[in-house]
Amino acid sequence: MNNRMRLKPAMKTTAPNPTDHNQWYPFQDRPLPSGKSKPAENPAVVPVFDPAPLPEGARFVVIGAGVHGMSTAWHLAMALEQSGKGKGSEVVLIDKQGPGAGATGLACGCIRNLYMTGPLHAILRESVQVWESDPVNFGFQQVGYVSIGESNQEADYVKLNQSQIDNGYPSDLYVGKDAAAFLKSIWPDFRTNHCDVVLHEKPSGYAGTHMACWGLDQKCKQWGVQRVYGVAVTGFDQTNGRVQSVQTSAGNLRVDEAVVLSTGAWLPTHTDLLGLPRTLEVRYPDGHVEREMDMWTYWRLLEGEVYLPEGTDFRTADGKDSPVLHVELMNTPVVGHDGKELQDHVYWYTRYAAERVGAPGLQGGTIPVKMGPDAVLEPYGHLNDHYQADPWFADYYCRVTEMFFGRFDNNLRPHFKDRRNGGIGAFTPDNVPIFDWVTENAFMTADSNHGFKMIGVGKLVARLLTTGTTPDELKPFAFRRYAEGWTYGNRNSNCPWV
Repeated sequence: MNNRMRLKPAMKTTAPNPTDHNQWYPFQDRPLPSGKSKPAENPAVVPVFDPAPLPEGARFVVIGAGVHGMSTAWHLAMALEQSGKGKGSEVVLIDKQGPGAGATGLACGCIRNLYMTGPLHAILRESVQVWESDPVNFGFQQVGYVSIGESNQEADYVKLNQSQIDNGYPSDLYVGKDAAAFLKSIWPDFRTNHCDVVLHEKPSGYAGTHMACWGLDQKCKQWGVQRVYGVAVTGFDQTNGRVQSVQTSAGNLRVDEAVVLSTGAWLPTHTDLLGLPRTLEVRYPDGHVEREMDMWTYWRLLEGEVYLPEGTDFRTADGKDSPVLHVELMNTPVVGHDGKELQDHVYWYTRYAAERVGAPGLQGGTIPVKMGPDAVLEPYGHLNDHYQADPWFADYYCRVTEMFFGRFDNNLRPHFKDRRNGGIGAFTPDNVPIFDWVTENAFMTADSNHGFKMIGVGKLVARLLTTGTTPDELKPFAFRRYAEGWTYGNRNSNCPWV
């Protein structure tokens, strides 16, 4: 019997939320990784306890302490211990800063299965099971997810709903008058103009990103992972396509079995170090070929936060925490109070976000802005002036919120929080994740900005590494699809990752 100390088990409950009220998380300050005496470029979002020094070697090396890297290291260490195939200490997790210093620390926190790419639904099913395994220590609020579209998207939603059901992910679909009635039953003040189709994902919700980072870091620690923070990867020593060691700012780290790259926006940097090309030839399902296509394209994301005005809340008709709300109306413009058009369509989500705002409030966006194949990564996200939300965004976010909710009539803009927001992501050629080997023993989790919610990818990668067999859920995301002509696409959406 394994006597390893464990975190407090998740409480048993049948309620939508694991707690009686929305959790507030005590990670407002972004402390430096241990041993640093000067401001870091991208500080970790949670306190770091007892990081390990860089060892001489390890059986498995996981690079990147975001959600994918930490989930992979935790699940791999746990699988090795529980199967008797090894020890958790045979796993090294390395990051140049610490937990959540990249996209994970800035993520919107939404947990959803709203993707028109069918194979993603099985991965998100696995991911929700991980979130459900410890909602308290992950800060998971299982409030559900409500997505709204116009009539031109009805066929997409019907297909999506059926795929979710087939993959064991319960969701309900409402169309026409039923859609309007469902929305009114949740929010009586909701304005249902142009809201023609509604999908209600029951297992979905959101999580506090800082709390999730803390929980994952602690799970890595409790299962014996060697957590090496404040050490940067500078190169790879390879022989015949096999990584022999990882070069770092603190010396070389021998690799006995495999390397996992889970470095988000820094993946292009690390694939460069592996000698992989920046362009490729892509064959599409209709047979046409694009040559010299960029392997990576950077997008930046516009998001923001707003305090709830005094006397208002974001609860449902029965007094419960609201589901996350996601609206895409492709033919409905957003017009400001001055009569000027802010956007020719609606693409917007919002959720209750007291843990981010620091008081009762909302967080949302997202407007994706395409950048191109290159980006300045240091400093990352909210620390970089280049990646802040455009000035018009505050007007847009507040105006859309007012469009739908009578409770916020014309009174949100003064409450928009003056806080730096912003992050960037590296997208794949078809804007869909790659989960595959890129060298003989280097595996890549390239989430193409689907990231935070997909905590279950680490569980699946750990299964692959310990069994030698690729889980069915990962097979559709092989790199070879670009050469073989089974890329993804054909989305009826303004968003690149839907």
